[in-house]
Amino acid sequence: MADIEKGHVPAADSGDFKTPPRVEDGDSIDAGDNVDVILPEGQVDPVYEKKAKILNRAIQEIGMGWYQWQLSIVISFGWASDNLWPIVTSLILPPVVAEFGQKRPPLLTLSQNIGLLVGALFWGFGCDIFGRKWAFNLTLGITAVFGMAAAGSPSFAAIGVFAALWSFGVGGNLPVDSAIYLEFLPASHQYLLTVLSVAWAIAQVVATLIAWPLLGNLTCEDGDETCAREDNMGWRWFLICVGGLTVLMFIIRFGSFTIFESPKFLMGKGRDEDAVRIVHEVARRNGKEVSLTVEDLRAVEPEGYVPPAKAGDAIRRKLEDVKLDRIKALFATRKLALSTSLVMGVWALIGLGYPLYNAFLPFLQAQRGAEFGDGSTYLTYRNSLIIATLGVPGALVGGVLVETKGVGRKGALAVSTILTGVFLYASTTALNSQSLLGWNCAFSFCSNVMYAVLYGFTPELFPTPQRGTGNALTATCNRVFGIMAPIVAMFADLNTAAPVYTSGALFIAAGLMVLALPFESRGKAAL
Repeated sequence: MADIEKGHVPAADSGDFKTPPRVEDGDSIDAGDNVDVILPEGQVDPVYEKKAKILNRAIQEIGMGWYQWQLSIVISFGWASDNLWPIVTSLILPPVVAEFGQKRPPLLTLSQNIGLLVGALFWGFGCDIFGRKWAFNLTLGITAVFGMAAAGSPSFAAIGVFAALWSFGVGGNLPVDSAIYLEFLPASHQYLLTVLSVAWAIAQVVATLIAWPLLGNLTCEDGDETCAREDNMGWRWFLICVGGLTVLMFIIRFGSFTIFESPKFLMGKGRDEDAVRIVHEVARRNGKEVSLTVEDLRAVEPEGYVPPAKAGDAIRRKLEDVKLDRIKALFATRKLALSTSLVMGVWALIGLGYPLYNAFLPFLQAQRGAEFGDGSTYLTYRNSLIIATLGVPGALVGGVLVETKGVGRKGALAVSTILTGVFLYASTTALNSQSLLGWNCAFSFCSNVMYAVLYGFTPELFPTPQRGTGNALTATCNRVFGIMAPIVAMFADLNTAAPVYTSGALFIAAGLMVLALPFESRGKAAL
């Protein structure tokens, strides 16, 4: 760090630039420490790697300040939206089916997952090409507009189209938001990427609280032979309320906060001056000073180094950037290829397992509740609220586990994922509604730990130039298999425990795959 403070960094070819010493288990990361990086040397471009280490030290020198705490608030809106809107689809499914007489209800979930897939592809790859800033704001705006417009849907086909459109915006939240958040966090606070998933869990509670009075009292009753629009307005008011909440989040994010482009993204584009300028601006907002200079970054460039092109027409440059090299970079070495492949597989299995169970939870609860003689609307929503509430501490526990010695990201993710599957199996043994509720609460708690760790761990495994692409690949696997879930449901018997058994097996398999991941990011800085 002393060399940087003096305004000098050893040249890349001098032999003096060494990998910072690793932070041993139990050691804390303080500003100014030389911290090890998640991806060992040789996994990415060496010049980019050395520059990224310099930026990591500069961000650590600034520390966690006012700008990052404000960013945490507006980033949490993306996490909330990612869970809020899929839950909306699940909750409105019964009254929508009743009103329009749809014979294949899972088609609505299928429409949603197609939108999520397209959104993950477009925004995930796009943020590595066009930058994080515009995508960061547009995703929430698109979700809010089409979500509220869906309240006026005149047919099942219309609500399906609107679900796909609002999901196009939702699909970009996590790939973009996790990338930009991680790139502004000092290494000592990267665990906040996991803790932030508490907003994901709170969104489920909020959705259930809004749905209870509206869907519980202003929709057709089960068994009604006819369901007129005027007797079934609850789901439409529900969409307006959730859409309005998303509009409010968009206004706060867009109007009350100035988001800067990621310094590492700019540096990866050859825009070192802009990267340094933004680091100093963040330091100013935090009331700090930082010693980083453009010369620090340029000093690690070997003789004859040619940075990414900055000349020429801007549109042409960006179009040329749309190429498979970004994907190939994530498979450049054996370890990196193994890491990328395994994390994609984990997202794929969870993408099929979670919707098979959770997306049809209202149907399952009502059916099993009826078997136990207490399938009333009141008890169904009461139980949904209890299950949702138990997810909130799950995200906080995940934040503690990822920083715990001997556990870390891999341990926390593997155990929570396997336990999620185990509790799904256990739920099939329920002999009354109370025991079913208990098993569902355990599932909710463990699955929220799982998602909190997964959302924080995944972007850490990719270098900044390909982080959006990596997030897009994992999200795409998740969404592709999510599309399969409603298709399976249409041809499976939801009155049996078959979806539960299948879902449990998928979670357990995903947890075992986590153990084979070659990288652990605890105590290390993301590149």
